[in-house]
Amino acid sequence: MTLKNIFEDINDQFINIDNIFLKTFIHLFTKPELVISGYINGTRKQYISVIQYFAISLTLVGIQLFLMNTFFKDALNMDALFGDSFKKLAEQKDNPFSPSNFDYNQINNYQSLIYVLTVPFSALSTWLAYVIVGDKQLNFTEHLVLNLYYSAQIIIVTSLLTIIFLCFGLDYMLITSCISIITFIYWFYVLKRVFNHSFLDTLARFMLAIIALVVIFFGIIIICVIIGIIITLIQKA
Repeated sequence: MTLKNIFEDINDQFINIDNIFLKTFIHLFTKPELVISGYINGTRKQYISVIQYFAISLTLVGIQLFLMNTFFKDALNMDALFGDSFKKLAEQKDNPFSPSNFDYNQINNYQSLIYVLTVPFSALSTWLAYVIVGDKQLNFTEHLVLNLYYSAQIIIVTSLLTIIFLCFGLDYMLITSCISIITFIYWFYVLKRVFNHSFLDTLARFMLAIIALVVIFFGIIIICVIIGIIITLIQKA
């Protein structure tokens, strides 16, 4: 292994005319079924593998967080988003959900971990939605591949747009709120292209996936709250 080998690999992956990173990125917008179904069916040389693509997306998140922590430290301006109601909440020191008890910049540093932990739940939600209607084209692992590619694409786009918009002085919370809407539209689009169902059939499955995802997250929140209450009671005892 020499530096020449490394530079040749970088050239093959990212710089040359047949740039498979750029090809993967573009086709996940224009032909997501080719990228996702190709990987599932064993055709894995034409595009970047799902794990490698997801790793690249997390690298971009790291760059985004570095820039935010270095040059855009005031990006998480919660007051601008929620106004006076948020300021009043911040004054409630005894409230466990008060902003004063959280370091939002510190929480933001765990964004990569949050992305990693979110993927299995989104995969579970789509798998359940399709199983409920009797559509078993893909097993859970294959739904995991689908959601990894989907999540990586969203993360890459979100990170790039966030960096660009922050450079123009736009509010970070406003940016993420707007992008969140687009992510759900893209999720529907990916499901439509991969499974090739009609618009209404895809919409029905998509809504089931959303409901499943909400139930899963609310279940996790309830469990976390119960654990938090138990820990608080034990500490006061």
